[in-house]
Amino acid sequence: MSLFLHYLSMPYLLAGIELTLEVTALGLGGGLILGLILAGMQLSRFWPLAAIARAYTVIFRGTPLILQMVFAYDALPHIGIKLPAVLAAGLALACNEAPFIAEMLRAGVLGVDRGQLTAGQALGMTPSVLMRRIIAPQAIRTMIPAFGNEAVSALKNSSLASVVAVQELTLRSTQLASSTFDFFSIFFASGLLYLVLTATISAIQLFVEWLLDLDRTTRRERRLADYLPWRRVDLAAKLELADATATDPEPAELAVTPPLALTREERARRAATIARNNIAVEVKDLTKSYGPQTVLGGLDLTVRIGEVVALLGPSGSGKSTLLRCINHLENWDGGTVRVGGRRLGFSENGKPLSPRAIANERASVGVGMVFQQFNLFAHLSAKENIAGPLRWVHGMTRIDADRRAAELLDRVGLSHRAHALPRHLSGGQQQRVAIARALAPNPSVLLLDEPTSALDPELVNEVLEVIRRLAIDDGLTMIISTHQIRFADEVADRVAFLSGGAIIEEGPAHEVLSNPRNPLTARFLSVMEADKTPETVR
Repeated sequence: MSLFLHYLSMPYLLAGIELTLEVTALGLGGGLILGLILAGMQLSRFWPLAAIARAYTVIFRGTPLILQMVFAYDALPHIGIKLPAVLAAGLALACNEAPFIAEMLRAGVLGVDRGQLTAGQALGMTPSVLMRRIIAPQAIRTMIPAFGNEAVSALKNSSLASVVAVQELTLRSTQLASSTFDFFSIFFASGLLYLVLTATISAIQLFVEWLLDLDRTTRRERRLADYLPWRRVDLAAKLELADATATDPEPAELAVTPPLALTREERARRAATIARNNIAVEVKDLTKSYGPQTVLGGLDLTVRIGEVVALLGPSGSGKSTLLRCINHLENWDGGTVRVGGRRLGFSENGKPLSPRAIANERASVGVGMVFQQFNLFAHLSAKENIAGPLRWVHGMTRIDADRRAAELLDRVGLSHRAHALPRHLSGGQQQRVAIARALAPNPSVLLLDEPTSALDPELVNEVLEVIRRLAIDDGLTMIISTHQIRFADEVADRVAFLSGGAIIEEGPAHEVLSNPRNPLTARFLSVMEADKTPETVR
């Protein structure tokens, strides 16, 4: 035992640890840089870049690291590149680690829910903002365990640097054993030193996971997350806001008290007022196909400022695609879409805009969108889901953005859940936060794509009540895709019934819903009437 302890503390072996860590650090640091480049190339829309990155991955994953180290040390001098042994070993390890790290990065990026990216685009986020604020925070959190595992692997693989005469821990252990013939004690001590190093990496990994854990319950436990680069919290502003709102009472949960339906005279006066308003959304001869399937076939729709239009129709009739085209979340084959007189997504000479320019145009035109699946940003609290886009897209200060978020959460009855993560909210609460987020920048038009379809029946009313208030109290221009017939009758000024990618009947909501003229509309309404949701039972 004394001999083992002697080897364990021998300066000769301990000095080898320094070189082991140098090679490992060079391998991981260089591998991370190269991995970022490779991941970006593979995710690029420019296929030659993706092909080059894939070829690199095949080559360096498919050849032994020991050969790569020999090549870096012995072959590069033939082309005039002479590297020190440690640097050559680090370069080879970096080149070997790069494709593995690239795949981890790519998996992290692709693992972020696509719905969140669509929501970010709808809010006017440019690709760079999406990457920094939405994709990177979630991808990094999921990659920490895999990166910790790769760091351990790199540390052990650094032992192969002995083939290019790097005096790291393994080579020194071999040399010492060859001179003393005490193989067991020396290699046992060497193995224990490696175990200490890998255990340290594992401890660092667990600590980082703990720091980034969003499910820790108290805000004090999460305060370190405020320093992460994608948060950039102004702590002074945060304290000022906290002082300003400390006396605000928490509101009760949203009370469901639906308004009375408008009378015939009130409907007539409202229709006359809307008819004098300017056009908010104009769709002309819109066509859209997915391969051989035509989704929209020459569709025309005009919506005036302050008007609420309900889109009805069976699944697959083109309602969601129409809404996504209006916000230019989908490209289309033919026709034009204008919002506020502007042709969204195209320059004045008719050329398509870049993704960044389209994002800026969405933000300036003001088209809010609420999705079927909520699409809240999973790593942000309810308040951050609303305030974040206001800062990142519209340049609001943190105090103003947080005040706006608090105001909207109070309006939808969720002030008491401001700091809850989306996964800790019910479906109805998540959808109300999504509506508040869409309203935050004061959009000129609000698009709602089946806002209650993903909710349990008992949660439908609380979301529909929020939308009722927006339509009747605020006079917001809205286009709603829905199957809630009673709701459409109470709230919508006009109903458009879609079938096969075309509007086959439209007119005043109450008139169409009570006396449909098209047989397809009548059949659809009769089916929906026979299968009433709890929302229609009062």
